[in-house]
Amino acid sequence: MATTELLRVEGLRLAVARTELEVVKNVSFSVAPGEIVGIVGESGSGKTLAARSIMALEPPAIRRTAGSIRFEGKDLARLPPGELRRLRGSRIGMVFQEPMTSLNPSMLIGRQLDEGLALHRDIDAKERRALILDMLRRVGIKDPEGALAAYPHQFSGGMRQRIMLASVMLLRPALLIADEPTTALDAVVQRDVLELMVELTREHGTAVLMISHDLSMVARYTDRIIVMCKGEIVEQGNTQDLLRHPRHPYTQKLLAAMPRRLPKRDLSTSVEPIVEVRGLVVEYRGRQGFFRKEPGKRALHGVSLAVRPREVVALVGGSGSGKTTLGRAIAGLLDPAGGEIRFAGRPVRRASESWANYRLNCQMVFQDPYSSLDPRMSIADIVREALRLVPEMAHREKVDRVREILHDVGLDDTFAGRYPHELSGGQRQRVAIARALVRRPAFVIADEPVSALDVTVRAQVLDLFADLQQRHGFSCLFISHDLGVVEQIADRVIVMQDGQIVEEGDRDTIFDQPQNPYTVKLLSAIPALEGTASGGVRLRWRFDDMPHSDVATA
Repeated sequence: MATTELLRVEGLRLAVARTELEVVKNVSFSVAPGEIVGIVGESGSGKTLAARSIMALEPPAIRRTAGSIRFEGKDLARLPPGELRRLRGSRIGMVFQEPMTSLNPSMLIGRQLDEGLALHRDIDAKERRALILDMLRRVGIKDPEGALAAYPHQFSGGMRQRIMLASVMLLRPALLIADEPTTALDAVVQRDVLELMVELTREHGTAVLMISHDLSMVARYTDRIIVMCKGEIVEQGNTQDLLRHPRHPYTQKLLAAMPRRLPKRDLSTSVEPIVEVRGLVVEYRGRQGFFRKEPGKRALHGVSLAVRPREVVALVGGSGSGKTTLGRAIAGLLDPAGGEIRFAGRPVRRASESWANYRLNCQMVFQDPYSSLDPRMSIADIVREALRLVPEMAHREKVDRVREILHDVGLDDTFAGRYPHELSGGQRQRVAIARALVRRPAFVIADEPVSALDVTVRAQVLDLFADLQQRHGFSCLFISHDLGVVEQIADRVIVMQDGQIVEEGDRDTIFDQPQNPYTVKLLSAIPALEGTASGGVRLRWRFDDMPHSDVATA
């Protein structure tokens, strides 16, 4: 690796223009050519703002009050706007967290990929097309010609992120800034995209500044780590050394918040299931038109499962495997085309007394609490709404029950009158859990309940969820693509692929002795972090005989 500096950030300070509140304080770091540097920290630590300021992409309300950013020896703050625009894309590229919002939904993929080349490279349209097709093949797009004439919404999240990576790497930048590039992707696609990114950058000698709260991924792919807290760098150094021997209390706190396998719970296997699904089939109808009729798609192919009292059953699988569809069908949010749902041993049928009883006893915690909480309602009203169909409870009893459950989830009386936008992501998720549990249901479906949270908040919510589950005794179907979370919280694991269950068993058996090749692939995609005697962690692959550097095409 070269020792000269490609990027040098010195004494960077960013503040909110209106209030002068500092959000990035005296940040200094460097990146060498070809080096991969990770920036980690909780939400609000300033890591994204510091990285975006390199390209002068900080929000209008934020202004730089001090410091310098030198790239290839040039002070970016002193460059004329035209020269700075020429640097963006051609020498400094950026991959954003959500490709659907960074790709133009109204433009064809081919036109979007051509745009950067036409602006920064002096080559004709035929050469640009050849370069684009070659790069699409490199990133694993099976039909590059067809992709050029498609729109972003016609691709999965993983494919969109590959296309975004292709658009950046077409210009062969010297520095790639990757802002949470795999947060919304499942384990296998996440591994593939990161392996691809590392392969392409090393091929072209590109340096990478990777912003992430996924410590296992940062541990696997970076040479150095920068740890940020409340706008400041608290620690930085060689990745393996820093993880094994963290010095700053905040770094130790981050590592301690990583999910860890808890001792196996002793649950009875002879009791009757609280919820049982038999041969469930879900089909989505194709679009209808005057001149054509598109075929429908079968999302679930006769799925059967059972959840016993007090049991936490984790449902895992890649994007499109059908796990969220199954959860929504069990919750009554989708109409199945076939099969049966049984609750407490009795069949559940719509428009019947059993259905009303089941729906009141089956509650759901959604992935994104901000979109599932009504922004016009106060926190107390949101939680109390779940008691609307309990006529035997007086108003005073409902108020007391809401107050009790808010305290149970760690929210005091001051939160009752607030609105969702006044809460942090972790606090909103606590409200979503409170709303699901206020009726004291027998069964809860949690669909990716911690995927949008950073490391320490995720740990708090998981501890809270486990404590509430132990105290209230509800059963849970826990849907997640985060295998570390599943390993911590699940009693049993069900693995889905292409709308079918391919393997199921108790947690320890699935994680330590998986039988199905897809389960092995899923578990081997993500490295694990093991605790060390010094209070740090070390990187460990779950199956050391599995290859980790192959890039799967899609």
